[in-house]
Amino acid sequence: MASGETLTTSGYITHHLTNLKVGSGFWTFHLDTLIVSGALGLLVFGSLAVIASRATSGVPKGWQNFFEMVLGFVNQQVKDTYHGNHPLITPLAITIFIWVFVMNAMDLIPVDFLPVTASAAGVHYLKVVPTTDPNLTFAMSITVFLIMIYMNFAVKGVSGYMHEIFTAPFGAKLAPVNVLFRIVEDIAKPISLSLRLFGNMYAGEMVFILIALLGIWQLPLALPWALFHILIITLQAFVFMMLTIVYMSMASESH
Repeated sequence: MASGETLTTSGYITHHLTNLKVGSGFWTFHLDTLIVSGALGLLVFGSLAVIASRATSGVPKGWQNFFEMVLGFVNQQVKDTYHGNHPLITPLAITIFIWVFVMNAMDLIPVDFLPVTASAAGVHYLKVVPTTDPNLTFAMSITVFLIMIYMNFAVKGVSGYMHEIFTAPFGAKLAPVNVLFRIVEDIAKPISLSLRLFGNMYAGEMVFILIALLGIWQLPLALPWALFHILIITLQAFVFMMLTIVYMSMASESH
């Protein structure tokens, strides 16, 4: 937003929902999504590495205690849902839950704070919640999908995986139908995974923007919605993680 520029209501909403972009067409990069998500990843997982290097074997305190609780919670979800023994699943689940949560949590920062600060520095567009960008949620879901395909091959082998595709659930005589059903099922997984996270976070961001338009009258609404939104951002991180674990469990089991 240029300094001194007055925006209409629709212009204000559009401005807050516009990414900082570079490039054109297919090769358009959303720099704010890349920078914010990357910075949060480095900050959180770098902090985890530091905490792990300083961990003690006694009664945990402070941040060590908090992160041990989070890691224990995620590890228990993996044990309850995933019935294989592949070492990739627990680290993957922990990474997804923590990273998605901190990206979602950017929604709790007042909607004008970072964009106005960036505007003062000459950056006129800044969308600070990475999970409101479908490019990021689709990238994450496609990554989960590719890992799922890898798990199918790693656990079942090429012959076992091909046998499952062509024979389940109706038997070898209906192989074309089985393949068609499998294609629809597999394509639906990354689409639903990405759109669920994007839709919920985009809607939450839109509510914050609409509340901000109320000016001083936003105060009675902003705090209750922020408190309720803490539940939403946590739940969406949990759902993304759990569906990933379920997909990996399905990939590791035979029909």
